[in-house]
Amino acid sequence: MLKFGNLDESTAFRDQQKEKAGPVTIINTFVAPEGKEDEVVAAWADDAEYMKKSGSLLSVQLYRGIGGSRLFTNVAVWKSTEHLRAALGTPEFASHLERYPAGTVAYPHLYQKFAVEGVCEGE
Repeated sequence: MLKFGNLDESTAFRDQQKEKAGPVTIINTFVAPEGKEDEVVAAWADDAEYMKKSGSLLSVQLYRGIGGSRLFTNVAVWKSTEHLRAALGTPEFASHLERYPAGTVAYPHLYQKFAVEGVCEGE
């Protein structure tokens, strides 16, 4: 079963989902248990297929750490926090969490594009 942690202790993922915002990007870093990397990828792929069916997932990409790293980072853009919350709140999605191997830890956090003048565009 997947365990959740917070990278920013001042802002829990559940609290972020209460904000009304969109589009939002979830950046979720997974730490796979040693030797279980393929199982984590398989569980994530099932999750991604389920989320794509919601019609509210705008894009998704998985990144893998290099050099023997056991880290994977999911970057997914959703129409809004409401759409993401609805997809995460189903019994079907809850059953997907059980497919991750024991010892897998996820660190999800929500973001929005942010403009830095002269460097990048924002919303």
